This record gives sequence, structure tokens and C-alpha cells, in this order.
Amino acid sequence: MANKLNCWEFKHCGRQAGGAKVTELGVCPATTAQISNGINHGKNGGRVCWALAGTLCGGKVQGTFAQKVANCMQCPFYAAVKQEEGALFKLVA
Repeated sequence: MANKLNCWEFKHCGRQAGGAKVTELGVCPATTAQISNGINHGKNGGRVCWALAGTLCGGKVQGTFAQKVANCMQCPFYAAVKQEEGALFKLVA
């Protein structure tokens, strides 16, 4: 499990605390969503970012789950988490 990356590690977005893009885009809610901690073996919302409003995709902050889920399902990180978790994969927090 130690090799399972969180979204900010996989995508190198720079929105984690102390990251390069925090001043420009703010701290990503996936990095601080403690209610999602442990889901899909992630830290906070790091492996369920598609279910959280305000995450980054394509260089832009995204909206709600309903607004972004179709795009998220095309994301390489989403696919990696789904494959790694297999039958234990959780779509929402």
C-alpha cells in the first residue's frame, strides 16, 4: 500500500500545503478533506479527489462532483486508483 500515490503526488499539481501553486490556486481540498481520509487508501481526499469540489484538472479549479465526474472518469489517476483498489474501489467519499 505504501506505493499508492495521492492525487497531488501523481499529478504534481503543486496545490498541497507548501506547494508551488498554492499562492496562485490555493490549497486543494483533496489535501485537507479529513472526512475522506483512508478512502481508497489515500491521505485525506487524495484518492477520491473526483468526489470533492474545488480540485484541479487541466490547469483549472473544477466544480462539484456532478459537474466534473464525466471528465474525472477519463483521468489517468482515476483509472490508476480504480485498478489498484479493484473490488474495494469507492467512487464517492
